[in-house]
Amino acid sequence: MSEAAFRLAGELANGGCPSPGPEARTIVAHVLGIDQSRLVLIDRVTAQQQTRIDELAARRVAGEPVQHLTGVAYFRHETLKVGPGVFIPRPETEIMVGWALDRLGERTSRRVVELCAGSGAISAAIASEIGGVDLHAVEVDPVAFGYLSANLAGRGVELVLGDMAEAFPDLDGTVDLLIVNPPYVPETLRPFLPSDVVDHDPGLALFSGVDGLEAIRVVARVASRLLRPGALVATEHDDSHQPAAMEVFREAGFVDVTPHADLTGRPRFVTAAQPIAGR
Repeated sequence: MSEAAFRLAGELANGGCPSPGPEARTIVAHVLGIDQSRLVLIDRVTAQQQTRIDELAARRVAGEPVQHLTGVAYFRHETLKVGPGVFIPRPETEIMVGWALDRLGERTSRRVVELCAGSGAISAAIASEIGGVDLHAVEVDPVAFGYLSANLAGRGVELVLGDMAEAFPDLDGTVDLLIVNPPYVPETLRPFLPSDVVDHDPGLALFSGVDGLEAIRVVARVASRLLRPGALVATEHDDSHQPAAMEVFREAGFVDVTPHADLTGRPRFVTAAQPIAGR
């Protein structure tokens, strides 16, 4: 780590930032316009660069996400454009995408729909990591849709600005996989979220009614309409209500409803299958 990054890490730690070392390297590398791996080669920064580093450090300590400071977020192998108005993709969602890629690898038919697409992180990863996929994504917020369009440009994904509840009626009964990281935080938890989340991620992408399940109930209805027999749905959920999320899909008539944990062992997402008639 360069001297500038080392000093900044101390400032961020004193300011209460949860990951001061990685965030310091990210900020300094961004200001210098270099890859983080080259920071060890930097002996000093210019006065102008240090001023810029100090400005970004102050914004980070004030609660602004580091991804907003740099304008990019990393997700699996993707570098995505992000900023105010779009949900910042989290590493935990990468586990659900890995599950989806494994399932798609077992199929010859690969029509995929992403709901609540936000920045397009999930669709971008699927598009780049497996071939032969017919991808479709929907996002309701116009600001987020701008980031979605930029991140998925040239990838052959059909994009729709609109409500997921009515999206893609022309695909009813033909989709092989529906995947979504929906809003799922119960409104009752709003006071307990860190400021860099509740003040900077759009509320539309975070909160979903008193119990946090309103959007997931819509996902189950849309999945029932879109999926072909035997096809799959995967949805992330709040770690406090995995059993309730599973029950939503059972009540909607899905089978093989399965809980999944993330790498830390916390309940993270649920998968289910559209039933096949006669089985």
